[in-house]
Amino acid sequence: MKRFVKSLLLLALGLSLHLGTAVAGNKGWPSQINFGLIPTESSAGITDRYDSLARHIEKKLGIPVKMQVATDYAGVITAMQFKHIDLAYFGPKSYVEASQRSGAEAIAMEVMEDGSKGYHGIIITRKDSGIQSVEGAKGKIWAFTDPNSTSGTLVPTVHFVKTLKIDPEKHFSRVIFSGSHESSILAVKSGKVDIASTNDLDLERGNGKQWNSDKDFRVLWTSPLIPGSPMACRKDLPESLKKALKDAYLSYSDAEGLKKLKLKGFAPASDSTYDPIRDQIEVKKQLESKK
Repeated sequence: MKRFVKSLLLLALGLSLHLGTAVAGNKGWPSQINFGLIPTESSAGITDRYDSLARHIEKKLGIPVKMQVATDYAGVITAMQFKHIDLAYFGPKSYVEASQRSGAEAIAMEVMEDGSKGYHGIIITRKDSGIQSVEGAKGKIWAFTDPNSTSGTLVPTVHFVKTLKIDPEKHFSRVIFSGSHESSILAVKSGKVDIASTNDLDLERGNGKQWNSDKDFRVLWTSPLIPGSPMACRKDLPESLKKALKDAYLSYSDAEGLKKLKLKGFAPASDSTYDPIRDQIEVKKQLESKK
């Protein structure tokens, strides 16, 4: 009986220490994680695509995760600035902006299905448009995505000005911002615009559902590798929570969820991962100042 009582006491002490550690580890954690998403596609589409990941984070942290999709990229940056969101899926350029304005801290990055830690910007036109090059699209209607998009605005703008020596406003008859990669791709498919910038990942995400990439489009240009899109949290969150969030991303392995995301998984990332994007932003500023 003495041994039994002793065992119970040791078990109770162990449970107490475990719970104490858990409580200590969760000190300062919010009661809910608000997860912001840039609108690369429709609100319903992107919440469905990220739902499995959000539920995984929820399970790992033991805290409810609520997804929020902004109407534009700037909305996610502003939401983090005013602490309306704790975690966000950014594009590389919008992350750089958020790191300056909103205290965003990169903790993980997307890894493509082929294992590469990045994606490519592309310029597309309809297969039957007759357009064979960007130079040959003079006088046509062009679509960027969002002003804070990397592949949809920053990368092609630098390519236009630095390499092609083209001013989009003068080269094309009309230049628009579609608002999302999905919108740009669908606008090209429907003939509302003649040519547009997007990326190979978002093109693949809608392939077989909203379009057939090979039959509907011609890729006119492909950029060098762009660092994979970051998952970032607020820098002022408790260190224990930031570590838990990072671990949640790195441990995500749901096959169906990753299939929806068109990803192999997530890899560690830090703020310096996106220094090449900062360089691109500087190049763009310098080129525009010379106009």
